[in-house]
Amino acid sequence: MTDQAKLIEQFYAAFSRRDGDGMAACYADDVRFSDPVFPALEGEHARAMWRMLCGRAKDLTVTASDISWDGTEGHAKWVAHYTFAATGRKVENIIRATFAIKDGKIVEHKDVFDFWRWSRQALGPAGLLLGWSSFLQHKVQGQAAKSLDEYEQKKRGG
Repeated sequence: MTDQAKLIEQFYAAFSRRDGDGMAACYADDVRFSDPVFPALEGEHARAMWRMLCGRAKDLTVTASDISWDGTEGHAKWVAHYTFAATGRKVENIIRATFAIKDGKIVEHKDVFDFWRWSRQALGPAGLLLGWSSFLQHKVQGQAAKSLDEYEQKKRGG
């Protein structure tokens, strides 16, 4: 296994322990992260997102598989099972991740998942009816950004 694949494995091992600090330690200072809910996070915002998600998780389980490094980028599949706090609904989210790694740290991380599938589980009827629309995705992104801002302000003591 390459050092890069080991780093990705370390990242998901920390995630499965709900260790946001351990995940953040795998990231470079100027890391860029994106997924359908957090489309553009950089640096400390990306690290704070993982700390927030791990810190708030009550019943989260994460299983990573297919971890690899092809010489230019890393890949992983991971599945998260959890209860979506806003609705109390159970979610199984299947995610494909790609990574860029430089000097032993993750510099870019992109997660891709089926937002409509996620929204049907997490939001129920609203997700079923509107999960395909950019309107609902933008609404969820806005709520997620607000939650992250509030988390970061609280951590700064503000």
